[in-house]
Amino acid sequence: MTGRSAPGGPTSGTGDGGIPPSEADDAEVPAFWRRLGLPGLADVHVHFLPPRLLRRVWAYFDAAGPLVGTDWPIRYRWSDAERVAHLRRLGVRAFSALAYAHRPGMAAELNRWTLDFARATPGCLPSATFFPEPGVEGYVTEAVAAGARLFKVHIQVGGFAPTDPALDDVWGLLADAGVPVVVHAGHAPVGTGHTGPEPFAALLARHPGLTAIVAHLGAPDYRAFLDLAGAYERVRLDTTMAFTPFFDQFVPFPAEESPRLRELGLAGKVLLGSDFPNLPYPYAEQLAGLARLDLGDDWLRAVCWGNAAALFDLS
Repeated sequence: MTGRSAPGGPTSGTGDGGIPPSEADDAEVPAFWRRLGLPGLADVHVHFLPPRLLRRVWAYFDAAGPLVGTDWPIRYRWSDAERVAHLRRLGVRAFSALAYAHRPGMAAELNRWTLDFARATPGCLPSATFFPEPGVEGYVTEAVAAGARLFKVHIQVGGFAPTDPALDDVWGLLADAGVPVVVHAGHAPVGTGHTGPEPFAALLARHPGLTAIVAHLGAPDYRAFLDLAGAYERVRLDTTMAFTPFFDQFVPFPAEESPRLRELGLAGKVLLGSDFPNLPYPYAEQLAGLARLDLGDDWLRAVCWGNAAALFDLS
């Protein structure tokens, strides 16, 4: 691959107005969205974390920890400023700063950091998180009042059930407020007792009005999560890591579901996600994977910009 491994402007490209089907290079990304007539990209699954926590997360990936399960070299191991600059070079006009708590006592402080980061970073959607613990409704209420437009919870890493009674009022609060929540609800890369479509379906049965974005298209249970997105008006899916060679070696998307994926994308229910910066391949490979599906330019326009623009009222 020719994508960069150190900060700096891209210097190579194919000049054909699109991303090649293999050896995807970040230098090709602006040509990709310009060919589609878009103002840029909107990525709902980007991580920015306090430096100390980010170092711990990267160390966990380096060690191929139990919840990673495979070699996962972090490609964009750069400073916050360098990573923001790279997103700007790519043309990512709107992006999240997803953090998630894996134990009690973390979330409120994480929210202060991510919301401050968004205030100082044009294009960053103010993002927050929560964990089942005493006081959770209070700090979630504070985060919403402070402008949080997107929450993230990681069922796998957090090790809790989405139907934990401590969160019932929080889910209701966010459903009433219409604030989306990115939920890592699927088993990939390593399942736990609380991941999978059944616990998430139980949550939706309690809170059918929840605006939820299922990370990674719910991999590996793609069909079941497509069913849920079709059944619940406010449930959406993000594309994070799906359709890349790295991810496909473990949990390839079933080709026979492509027509339904297209239908949901055109209906506003599929959004671009990447997992930047925690990628073992160039950012461009996510877009190359979407293009390889051959679902049409209208679908790409919706997924890469239009659906997030409608959900978050992006100008």
